[in-house]
Amino acid sequence: MSDTMIPPARIGRLPIAVLGLLALALGTLQSVVEPALPLLQSELGVSPGEGALVGNTLLVTGAVVTPVVGTLGDRYGGKRVLVRLSAVVSAGGLVAALAPNLPMLLLGQILQGVMVGVLPLSFILVRKHLPTRAAQVAVGLVIALFTGGGIVGTLVAGPIADALSWHGMFALPTIAIIATTLAVTRLMPHDPPTPSDERIDWPGVLLLSATLLTFMIGLVKVTDGLPPFAVGALAVAVAALAAGWIAVERRASSPMVDLSMLAKPALWQACVLTFVICTTSGMVVFLLPQMFAISADGYGFGVSTTDLGLFLLPGAIAGSVSDAAGGVAARRLGPRAVVIGGGVVTAATMIALASAHGAEWQLVLAKTLTAFAAGVASTALVAGAATAVEPKDTGIATSLLVVTRVVGVALGAQVAGAILDAGADRVTHLPSETAFVTGFAVAGLVATLSLLVIRFTKKGART
Repeated sequence: MSDTMIPPARIGRLPIAVLGLLALALGTLQSVVEPALPLLQSELGVSPGEGALVGNTLLVTGAVVTPVVGTLGDRYGGKRVLVRLSAVVSAGGLVAALAPNLPMLLLGQILQGVMVGVLPLSFILVRKHLPTRAAQVAVGLVIALFTGGGIVGTLVAGPIADALSWHGMFALPTIAIIATTLAVTRLMPHDPPTPSDERIDWPGVLLLSATLLTFMIGLVKVTDGLPPFAVGALAVAVAALAAGWIAVERRASSPMVDLSMLAKPALWQACVLTFVICTTSGMVVFLLPQMFAISADGYGFGVSTTDLGLFLLPGAIAGSVSDAAGGVAARRLGPRAVVIGGGVVTAATMIALASAHGAEWQLVLAKTLTAFAAGVASTALVAGAATAVEPKDTGIATSLLVVTRVVGVALGAQVAGAILDAGADRVTHLPSETAFVTGFAVAGLVATLSLLVIRFTKKGART
């Protein structure tokens, strides 16, 4: 009997437990940057715009890796690919832990970004090695522990940085990832690969990565006072890379993102709304920690990294709860109603914050409300899109939304960083209060765009 005909072995609780612990360690490593970003900017001597790159490079890697992970897992075996991706994440964590400067830290974050592909591979493994009911429980456990890792990372980043320096907050979760990966290697049985003639769209992966990174670096450099010629050259480069990626995807036999799916109204409308919502979310995620940490006369709070993690904790919990609430709300109210509610809450919160941000509780409340609103709305859109297409197209539709979601968050954070850079004081080089007010107001206005998109698309549907 050939290897492809051998049924996968059944597994017990211990392999599932180590998969869950791996997810916990990955979630922790992914989330340590947000509360520590102001500290990293101070230690490395970089601007807010350059600081935004630290979190965004991880997102970019995740966006381009996710669509090809399933194909890699099927072709070479889920366990084999999972272990190799975890090794890349571990290498990235070690590079970040030893980084002496921003470029090396960015390289570490790029390598860490492949962690996004570990979760789908975990789901593939439990589905192959467990009956349906047990697999559903195992998938829920892995997701819950990854989400819990995000909360753990938010809490421990500050204490670890205070005790060991910021290098330690990358090193400790990385050690846990290495240990749990070794346990997975030992305890998880191999799953047989599935022969396939489907080609992996590596040109599309490289072009999308280059497009996103060039665009984000361009936003940072524009605020540094580049001459008009250089700004124009960057714009041309981004446009050329984006056009090249679209051309490759349209001609590829197995594209990483099937752009033809965007011809379906339900999907392109969901992508537009997801992009708007996540752009706002990216701005909020970046702006609030910056204001918590900055110490200036008349505004800012100068909180430590440890306290910053505590202030961000309610928002992290709200974001976690919103994933479950979004699916329920979409089923009962419909995705459009959920998006309208999320847009109204986010817009009102950010516009109110632009005029009232003198107390810590105001920022904590804003973070909690916007995290819940964005999570519920984006999850509702994923659920709605998944049920609006044919079952065979579910994977393609959700991968499009995942890429759109990541691009939106990265763009929002980078725009927020550019706003703070543009409004920096020439003497202290710190962002002015006006810059934060502008950022909050722009985030609120972007959130209102979701309401306009819904109104426009609703009229178009009636026509």
